[in-house]
Amino acid sequence: MKIETIETTIFRHTTNTVRDSDGHGHPGPQSETQSALLRIICDDGTTGQVICAAAQVQEDLLDRFIRPNLVGRDPLRGEALWYAIYKWQRLGGGRLTDRLLCAVDLALWDLKGKAAGLPVWKLLGGYREKILAYGSTMCGDDLEGGLATPEDYARFADWMVNTRGYKAVKLHGWMPPVPGAPDVRMDYKACAAVREAVGPDIPLMLDPHHFYSRTETLWLAEKLAGLDFAWMEEPMEEASMSSYKWLTANTRLNILGPETMTGKHWTRAEWVRHDACDIVRSGVEDVGGITPAMKCAMMAESFHMNCEIHGTGAGNLAVALAIPNTSFYERGLLHPFIDYDKPREFQNRIDDEMDADGYVHGRDVPGLGQDLDMAYIEGNRVNA
Repeated sequence: MKIETIETTIFRHTTNTVRDSDGHGHPGPQSETQSALLRIICDDGTTGQVICAAAQVQEDLLDRFIRPNLVGRDPLRGEALWYAIYKWQRLGGGRLTDRLLCAVDLALWDLKGKAAGLPVWKLLGGYREKILAYGSTMCGDDLEGGLATPEDYARFADWMVNTRGYKAVKLHGWMPPVPGAPDVRMDYKACAAVREAVGPDIPLMLDPHHFYSRTETLWLAEKLAGLDFAWMEEPMEEASMSSYKWLTANTRLNILGPETMTGKHWTRAEWVRHDACDIVRSGVEDVGGITPAMKCAMMAESFHMNCEIHGTGAGNLAVALAIPNTSFYERGLLHPFIDYDKPREFQNRIDDEMDADGYVHGRDVPGLGQDLDMAYIEGNRVNA
């Protein structure tokens, strides 16, 4: 079996999420957008595929970085293929992103699962068949009835726990350009309101503004420790590892990281080596795919540390189900104005359906388990 073709289908669909000037997602009017279906096809017809952002898999990027390193090669040699692509990041002018590397790696894992007739989460180790999800909110806004006040967060958290069935909640605080943000006291008020709303037994976490100062961050961390929060993530610029080493040494609260800092498993190993975090953070899009995400988890396990998986989607779910040292699957981003459980036009069902008890289950189908409406995708194709 050899890789023969790598192709993309760019297709149109609608969205009700808009991006503010700093890139954060918020509810908005329905509009048209584009996504891509990346497919890796072998000479025997075995195919791996994944949905990703259209900008991540432009044809010139595939021609320069991906096809020369994959076409004609054995798709089951995942380590060799990942490294063959990864080495081009150094001289790629910044164009070979971890998200492109991730999309290719996910498609290869989907292909391997289908070739083996097994779900990817079992191929990776299959530690558990289901995992509790935490409800991960969108960041704060100024929308009436949205996430504009501490009371809004409390009301939404109450719904997540007592109506929808989540057994844990993570807040994203207010971030620029929302008026008045960032403000550690504003974030704390929301956290305190949520703790009061859901009671003492629900695990809570916070992902605040990522450019707070040391003094602001320490004040907030100690306040959250008093509320018995499980962790805080990315409160400061992660390029300053020494700031996190200082923070971890000076607060009772568990510090999770790094989240978006480049460097894949190598960076995360440095954070562990230098005691810059209490819990390791990894996600397939942050580190370049399932292949390096698994390295992060195994490295963390060697130090008796958890590795909490960042982000939603089939790839992150596969990793979370596969490893023993994680607590939750991150499900979201959630907002009072968005129906997360409704499949998008190109899906027959969403990647991470959650039961009434707050669990997301691994699907016992070959590959990543994405259930896509291929007729819709082809019928709304944009590229030739």
